[in-house]
Amino acid sequence: MNRKHVRGGLAVAVIMLGATLAQAADKVTIRAGGVAPSADLTEILFAKPEVAKHLGQSYDYKPTHFAGTPPIITAIASGDLDIGVFSYSSFGLAIENAKLDDLRVVMDGFQDGVPGYYTGEFMVRNESPIRTIEDLKGKLVATPGAGTALDIAVRAMMRKHSMEEKKDYTIIEAALPNQKAMLLDQKVDLAAAGTTAITDAMLKSSARVLFTQEQAVGRTQMILFAARAGFLEKNRAAVIDFLEDALSARHFYFDPANHKEAVAIVSQYTKQPAEQLDQWIYTSHDYYRDPNGQADLGALQANEDLLKQLGFLKAQIDVKKHSGLDLVAEAAKRVK
Repeated sequence: MNRKHVRGGLAVAVIMLGATLAQAADKVTIRAGGVAPSADLTEILFAKPEVAKHLGQSYDYKPTHFAGTPPIITAIASGDLDIGVFSYSSFGLAIENAKLDDLRVVMDGFQDGVPGYYTGEFMVRNESPIRTIEDLKGKLVATPGAGTALDIAVRAMMRKHSMEEKKDYTIIEAALPNQKAMLLDQKVDLAAAGTTAITDAMLKSSARVLFTQEQAVGRTQMILFAARAGFLEKNRAAVIDFLEDALSARHFYFDPANHKEAVAIVSQYTKQPAEQLDQWIYTSHDYYRDPNGQADLGALQANEDLLKQLGFLKAQIDVKKHSGLDLVAEAAKRVK
């Protein structure tokens, strides 16, 4: 090989190396925070890698599990997280208390109260004399914590019937998985039942629904994904690529043709029995998820207004000012 060919080969190699280094330098690492893998999908989003055609190209993805949404607020505020899962209540509190006025709604997580889909249930024991909301006067009620979505539903329903917490009834805070035992052991008179109650034969045979979340507060933007405006503006192209892949992944999970495979993925990751998951997860027995990732801003506005009415927020939040849904709308156009 003569010197001319050697120089030419080296030039090509240098150009290719430069392009590779430039691509690596431009690639964005998206740090995402989730809470419930089977519900918000954050940790298992790309368990089927082929749905994510941009992953490793324009962006890398680093999911992290959090115990709840409050720590996600802290991580977003400190810059340790780029995008995270928020309940409608933690979203409002992040804007007001954590001063995250630049927080933007990026994508739907899931919604409660959509016709034909699951809505949260609040149950009493079968033998309980409680038949109406008024019968809860002087009783003990379990919620997952003050200001959580299920807690808000209880307070809103009780207020509709002219009852206030501490004055007319008592709230006991307990993790959702513990509420079944507390109810059946007669430690509380009313408890929340999550979607797993669908397959819980003991709970179904021992308790009955007194009211639902939809009856208490209407349609709810239960979970949403949010990020700060600066991150979205700086990395707009990569974020849209990520959202395109995220929508493709969601379509895979929610497609009835893929149900068995989706259940197997969730079961393996969460260690929950596949036969129990199979009966409800990602079906009409589950919460509603918008196929195009569009959060319901009207529902979210009503949810934030309710938080203010109940005293959890001091100021009115204009949800439209916090919308970044144009990104997922653009991403949705690419998804076939």
